[in-house]
Amino acid sequence: QVQLVESGGGVVQAGGSLRLSCTTSDRSFSRYTLGWIRQAPGKEREFVVGITWDGLRTQYSDSVNGRFTIAEDNDKTAIYLQMNNLKPEDTAVYYCAAAEMYWARRAADYNYWGQGTQVTVSS
Repeated sequence: QVQLVESGGGVVQAGGSLRLSCTTSDRSFSRYTLGWIRQAPGKEREFVVGITWDGLRTQYSDSVNGRFTIAEDNDKTAIYLQMNNLKPEDTAVYYCAAAEMYWARRAADYNYWGQGTQVTVSS
């Protein structure tokens, strides 16, 4: 079972940027599709972006496409989410997650989750 630890959340004004990080200590990222999922207060978890274990496929939700970018370390022990032009509706707890499924594009497809990091965007 992979363990995931997120960092990098915070408070930012609308239009600003944040970079989230997700790390694992067991070098097992290479076996999983990885993603970022967020949950706003009172709402269901929302898929944000996923990248397959081989790096060949990446999928962004329509709400973040063009503003967010996922990246991973070459040694596959960390992934990042660069978030630009943030909007108040991006406010949520952001979770790093790993899926045993190759092409996981829904929150329900992910099997392992980090503890989450809060992102708050003020208007």
